[in-house]
Amino acid sequence: MPLRSVPVIDIAPFLAGSPEGRVRVAAQVGRACEEIGFLIVQGHGVPRELVEQMYDVSRRFFDLPLEEKMKARGAERSRGYGPLGEEALSYGLGQAAPADVKESLYEGPMNVPDTPYFRGPAGAPHFVPNLWPERPAELPSVWRAYYREMERLAGDIMRIFALALDLPEHFFVDKIDKHVSRVRAINYPDQHEAPQPGQLRAGEHTDYGTITILKIEDAPGGLQVRTREGEWLDVEAVPDAFVVNLGDLMLHWTNDRWISTLHRVLNPPRDAQLGTRRMSLVFFHQPNYDALIECLPSCQGPGWPAKYPPVTSGEHRNRKFAATTIAP
Repeated sequence: MPLRSVPVIDIAPFLAGSPEGRVRVAAQVGRACEEIGFLIVQGHGVPRELVEQMYDVSRRFFDLPLEEKMKARGAERSRGYGPLGEEALSYGLGQAAPADVKESLYEGPMNVPDTPYFRGPAGAPHFVPNLWPERPAELPSVWRAYYREMERLAGDIMRIFALALDLPEHFFVDKIDKHVSRVRAINYPDQHEAPQPGQLRAGEHTDYGTITILKIEDAPGGLQVRTREGEWLDVEAVPDAFVVNLGDLMLHWTNDRWISTLHRVLNPPRDAQLGTRRMSLVFFHQPNYDALIECLPSCQGPGWPAKYPPVTSGEHRNRKFAATTIAP
């Protein structure tokens, strides 16, 4: 029977290392990835206090006057502040729509080594220096700590993925050891005015990398995922849990065995009586820019040829960025 909701999976037994727990968790994760491309992860080991600090410091940044937030706006879209009207995610699917109703703060890899791989012509566009706002003063230190936890959790999930795909547990390690992942706080403000026709908080889209690790709030106007059957399902905000969804590169790697699922963020009801502001913390996990994404051995065979040409992680990301950015 197909999944009718996004499954909640406790990955603690895998992290604890018991053989039975590892097999059970890998099977649960594999089913979720194959049937819906979304799962809700508990038992992840990320401190609750750090998540709360991340929310608090990010919310205080978004509460600053626009002119001060704009001081943290850079030429590179994937770093610094992005104001309302900058992005329309549905353009990534070739669908024209008004700009998404959100603002964001974006930062990338931390503590980047000064070596040719990272700073040379091929690597420099992926390891752009972060652009930190002046206030709140503690924001950079909190974000760095959160990035490290997301980096660790993403590595754990990729180990689970490897076992679920009948691969050696460390198959993905040399493909993500110099990853170009980004962390983003997204603020969906109260909507005092009705949105334009076809305008959403975040338009229909798939994500670009391997996985997205998302912390969401229980607030009006929420995240929805579309099933293989075309039905839109609400994604529950489970306390002390993260939403994880697959990106396009996992679909390519698995030859459509696993799916990068369409999702969107709805507008709040116009008659909502409570505050409708919503903020999400997002970690976009992206492999090394030169990692070649090609069909996995366990995802092809007689009568099941590779569907997608090989592509590097960096090439794929750059195409998607170009398609979804609205020129000023």
